[in-house]
Amino acid sequence: MKRSIVYISLLAMALHLSCKSDKKEESTENSTSTATETKVEDQTTTKNTTTRPDNFEDKKKVMLKLEAKSKSNVSGSVVFKQDKGLVTMVAVMNGLSEGEHAIHLHEKADCTSDDGTSSGGHWNPTGQPHGKWGATSGYHKGDIGNFTANADGNATITKTTDEWCIGCGDETKDILGKAVIVHQGVDDFTSQPSGAAGSRISCGGIIE
Repeated sequence: MKRSIVYISLLAMALHLSCKSDKKEESTENSTSTATETKVEDQTTTKNTTTRPDNFEDKKKVMLKLEAKSKSNVSGSVVFKQDKGLVTMVAVMNGLSEGEHAIHLHEKADCTSDDGTSSGGHWNPTGQPHGKWGATSGYHKGDIGNFTANADGNATITKTTDEWCIGCGDETKDILGKAVIVHQGVDDFTSQPSGAAGSRISCGGIIE
């Protein structure tokens, strides 16, 4: 009888220890599983929050075609590129008469009229008098200036400035919705309101 009691007691102890061991293993498995899941989630989060270069949003480009106006044969193309707070314009034109001509930005990207007047006046969001770019007496944000066509009627003009932007929403800087106008004559930088540059012989709207 005593042996039976001792045997039963030992069996009960063995079962108790076995249950504790199972619980410990289960706890270890759960802990390992949770740690693994957390690690995977952390990796996923890191992957999804990778940042873009600081100047990513600042890199923009707009291209447009220049259409002949006022019965001229002047056409060409203009590219505006924005990078790190600077906008560079490169205009390439042909069909011009040899010599100097004016080029400006006008108020509206509307080139529907035959004479280009649908583009409105010079783009002048700061209400300044017309003048040469950078003049202390004032100038329009659209007062680009003059360029020279060669004997074949071809010309290229490049301008870089931090006073323009492409789609930034600042009404005093944003060139979207404006027009590039090429004039037959020369800008004298004095006559108001547009420098007496003559007829509009080519037009292109700045649209994304």
